[in-house]
Amino acid sequence: MSDLFTPYKIGPLELRNRTIRSAAFEGMCENNSPSQSLFDYHTAVARGGIGMTTIAYAAVCRSGLSFERQLWMREEIVPELKKLTDAIHAEGAKASIQLGHCGNMSHKRICGCTPYGASRGFNLYSPTFVHKMTLKEIDEVVEAYGNAVRLAIKAGFDAVEIHAGHGYLISQFLSPYTNHRHDEYGGSLDNRMRFMRRCMKAVTEAGKGKVAIFVKMNTRDGFRGGMEIGESIEVAKELQKCGADALVLSGGFVSRAPMYVMRGQFPKKAIAHYMPMKTQWWLKLGVLLGGKIVSPTVPFKRLYFLEDSLKFREALPDMPLVYVGGVTTRKDADKVIDSGFQMLQMGRAVLEDTDFVNKMKADENCCSGCEHTNFCIGRMYTLEMACHKKCKDITPALERDVQKIIRQNDRTERKLGYK
Repeated sequence: MSDLFTPYKIGPLELRNRTIRSAAFEGMCENNSPSQSLFDYHTAVARGGIGMTTIAYAAVCRSGLSFERQLWMREEIVPELKKLTDAIHAEGAKASIQLGHCGNMSHKRICGCTPYGASRGFNLYSPTFVHKMTLKEIDEVVEAYGNAVRLAIKAGFDAVEIHAGHGYLISQFLSPYTNHRHDEYGGSLDNRMRFMRRCMKAVTEAGKGKVAIFVKMNTRDGFRGGMEIGESIEVAKELQKCGADALVLSGGFVSRAPMYVMRGQFPKKAIAHYMPMKTQWWLKLGVLLGGKIVSPTVPFKRLYFLEDSLKFREALPDMPLVYVGGVTTRKDADKVIDSGFQMLQMGRAVLEDTDFVNKMKADENCCSGCEHTNFCIGRMYTLEMACHKKCKDITPALERDVQKIIRQNDRTERKLGYK
């Protein structure tokens, strides 16, 4: 029998089963603080049988904010976070929080400063110019990672997930696509890992033995000129040396290859619809006219990161690994665990149905009702993440677009032999 529904211990953490709600941004934190909707959603996921649910994403400092409805780790929100972790624990699940810094993927009106990254450049998605981080700014962000972990512990979290993938700041230092520095933080892979090592040192000094330390990283960036599997495996080995308790294997670059992360169609109509016309009409127009050019479709298929992740499994035989990407059925979940991964993460499946894990446990033929339209992702850029089935403000035009995508996805699934 599969180990999917057996307990698993990692560091100071023991999970009731091997399932984790992935760190998918919820858009439920108005004023960068916990909300009732965040509380209701994560307690529902915990009640639905998940081993651990991950609150996402929390900026380690204000300059790390990429969206207006995003958590910012600071002392004043700790009491509300503690209420959330207590409620999750009362349902029998554990609580994790993803900590990160978005680097160049922000705007001054959100993060309070000119966004910065490993190198200077231009962020097409804001859009805004970006400046190269100074050594002082690097020191400040490293310190912020340690402080954020200490706040997470104070708030009752059982684990932290450090975001080192998807083109966020640590990933921007790792990737040759975004790191063009000529100092000790650029050039060779060893130099490009220097910022990551410093952040991990701050994280482990603050949290080792107190919380389980997960790190989300890329198996590859997903485009020519980015990191490929060879270098990513070296990064994974370095993270193991740095004290990570487990690695979450993902992929893609939000600012360059966003649909490589999530798969499926870019939800341009949903994104444009929910953008405020008065302040972002120009960006709304840009999304409608050029969205699919900038973010081309990457067809969804089940377990879409498994082939790459298995190479990491072979290269790091003693490292606990978490699989994420396209787990939609109980059979998918069993396959992942049987393939040697200690845990698995799910995002859209437990957004569509917070009781999905309980249903998988009860029925070995259980299949998620998620239709992979990515409407939820389109909505989350402006409002809270929500499945189109449960969204009361969906318009007839958006509903028609969703149904069109469902028909296209159905044809793809038939070609792949899922139906």
